[in-house]
Amino acid sequence: MLFLLLNILFVQSSFAGDQRLQSFNSSSMADRFSGDERLQSFNSSSMADRFAGDQRLQSFNSSSMADRYVKNEHAVDNPEEIASMVDLSIRNSTERRNLGFFSCGTGNPIDDCWRCDPRWQLRRKRLANCGIGFGRNAVGGRDGRYYVVSDPRDDDPVNPRPGTLRHAVIQDRPLWIVFKRDMVITLKQELIMNSFKTIDGRGVNVHIAYGACITIQFITNVIIHGLHIHDCKPTGNAMVRSSPSHYGWRTMADGDGISIFGSSHIWIDHNSLSSCSDGLIDAIMGSTAITISNNYFTHHNEVMLLGHSDSYVRDKQMQVTIAYNHFGEGLIQRMPRCRHGYFHVVNNDYTHWVMYAIGGSANPTINSQGNRYLAPVNPFAKEVTKRVVTSNGVWRHWNWRSEGDLMLNGAYFTPSGAGAGASYARASSLGAKSSSLVGSLTSNAVHRLLYPLKTHQMDIISPQTVLEMANKLNLMLIMAMAVAAFALHVAARTAPIEAAKGLNDQKNFLGGGFSGIGDSGLPFGGLGGGGGLGGIGGGLGGFGGVGIGGIGAGVGGVGGGFVKIP
Repeated sequence: MLFLLLNILFVQSSFAGDQRLQSFNSSSMADRFSGDERLQSFNSSSMADRFAGDQRLQSFNSSSMADRYVKNEHAVDNPEEIASMVDLSIRNSTERRNLGFFSCGTGNPIDDCWRCDPRWQLRRKRLANCGIGFGRNAVGGRDGRYYVVSDPRDDDPVNPRPGTLRHAVIQDRPLWIVFKRDMVITLKQELIMNSFKTIDGRGVNVHIAYGACITIQFITNVIIHGLHIHDCKPTGNAMVRSSPSHYGWRTMADGDGISIFGSSHIWIDHNSLSSCSDGLIDAIMGSTAITISNNYFTHHNEVMLLGHSDSYVRDKQMQVTIAYNHFGEGLIQRMPRCRHGYFHVVNNDYTHWVMYAIGGSANPTINSQGNRYLAPVNPFAKEVTKRVVTSNGVWRHWNWRSEGDLMLNGAYFTPSGAGAGASYARASSLGAKSSSLVGSLTSNAVHRLLYPLKTHQMDIISPQTVLEMANKLNLMLIMAMAVAAFALHVAARTAPIEAAKGLNDQKNFLGGGFSGIGDSGLPFGGLGGGGGLGGIGGGLGGFGGVGIGGIGAGVGGVGGGFVKIP
């Protein structure tokens, strides 16, 4: 009895004091970000004025979105000033201490810029000041209002519902986009973004999955942070809206996770990407000023393409920083595959590849500094580099260098061209740290969050919610066991109880539980090992011919349960 009471008290105290396991409540982010819930009228200046030299941009007419949607409850003012956001800050600070996900002081300049602030959720837009590398000037939606995505649906790509991600990203003014809760967003067609947008998935578990994914085309100043992007599919041959005043016909898209096309000042940070139909991140057609940082790449063939084709010379202006990423299990090649341009590959962790890690053609300049390369077991795949369909007489003049990289398990980098630092000035974007620090620098790139079930338009359960449910169910199961034990105790005083057949005459508890508790007069099955979704297996059987059968569908796996009372 004492054991049961201690268990019950322990679980109850864990519920009362543990803030870390609370999931986001159903109150809207708009309540937390109280203030003006109306979007201001969009000004009449067209996006074509911002990009006067680019004829491919569609000009936007002067009709304001305020005319279309008189009231937009998803736009709010200055959430930094709202004290009700403190509960989210507390939640994540406790997660930081216990899960390591929000740890600071790693030496990673991006993480240390915002994670070390215990009130970062009150100052979300400060993230825009944390950029590094060639994409460091991307401001995203820093100068705009917040937009709260509350609806994971994507019913109509031409006329998106207010409150959806598509409705947010097409607006023609800066917006900092956040999410009300965990969600899976399955897009019917490409998510075509507009300039000056931040998609900020911090604090929630948001998946873009099982449909189309993200297109950044002929725009500027975009930040994408904290999303899980996976299982992207080819879509197209459909009408899709790209701004409040324009929609048009889209041909088939390849199924990239993130496609960057003719765009600049782009920062892709702290996302997990895997299992898409084409590339995970592709940047082509004159895109430049890009930073790809702190991402976790897994389970994919052609990971990253930087440069459209060998003949597309506009990509000679391309500058891309690839920093603090973890290239993990199940990857085959293109981490990245470069054409023309200048590429700074710095302080990344390469733990898996099948064919090669870094490849290229058409004379790209590649500056590899402070990375950790762990070669595969295959003795024919130890080389980090690959010159794609190019003869030795041509590529030996290309500027590819390895400086301070850590080569493990026989990995090697084949350099070429100039070795002097001056030749890599345009491929240098930040100071590299020692490769011995890569494990710490990339520690927050690894997202160990639960993947959702493969369903459409269905909110997923966060790890915190799972743990909370497990604790609640565990408490219920312990209480049920206590009631059953008490009933057996009473029965033991009134009638002899014979053990189940096949058991010996000793008091014993099966299922990995505790022994000897029967002596206290509270006979019951042992608390079984294992955790996870299980049940009370076996039940309490053979008590005077009346068995108490298995109580199922529990969490915590209470196992065994045959007892004998003399």
